[in-house]
Amino acid sequence: MSILRVATYNIHKGVQGLGPVRRLEIHNLAHAVEQFDADIVCLQEVRRHHRKLEKHFTRWPDLEQADYLSPEGYESVYRTNAVTRHGEHGNALLSRWPVLDTRHSDVSDHRFEQRGLLHVHLLIDGREVHVVVVHFGLIHASRERQVQRLGRYVAHEVPADAPLIVAGDFNDWGAQLLKPMAALDLRTFDGIRLPTYPARLPMLHLDRIYMRGLRPVSAHVPHGRAWTRMSDHLPLIAELEL
Repeated sequence: MSILRVATYNIHKGVQGLGPVRRLEIHNLAHAVEQFDADIVCLQEVRRHHRKLEKHFTRWPDLEQADYLSPEGYESVYRTNAVTRHGEHGNALLSRWPVLDTRHSDVSDHRFEQRGLLHVHLLIDGREVHVVVVHFGLIHASRERQVQRLGRYVAHEVPADAPLIVAGDFNDWGAQLLKPMAALDLRTFDGIRLPTYPARLPMLHLDRIYMRGLRPVSAHVPHGRAWTRMSDHLPLIAELEL
């Protein structure tokens, strides 16, 4: 029996606040990710680069954010979802275990929101495990179509008997995706509510960890003043039995 510790966190591109009061939080986020002590860390809204902010903040890291946030001994994987005027951002995965393969699938539903699936194939304790990091759209109809596209992708790219984790920011404040995800044999923690947004007064359960071929053991959302400053989301941390 292996227990996997999995975290998912929308880091808000490493910057908090607006205008003259905005502040760089990427250094604090690096310490936070290390504190997770997780086998797998799924991240959303990770910047590859941003030419304007790199000049504005004197302490902007030289490394891309995924590499900068990766604790010593971890392997980092990043793929771009959105290309903007000044840079790029997307999803990332940090793994304590070896990465066998990485793929990316564009699931953008309309031209105003660029979204993608980051698929990472891992070797964990001698077993192959697949992880898909998601960040779904703001419109419910888009999210429903993105679940359908996720289902088609998984059916084509992930063996039916392989353990699978799908984690990220689902933007599913009404819990309306639970049934369509269950139809894909992807289930999450039942009977417990784990609100992660907004960080200062969490009311909405936007961030979730779904699984197939693993058993849920425990899940929690860390709280405290430090967490409310680093991102507009709180992280979700779970333990799963492989």
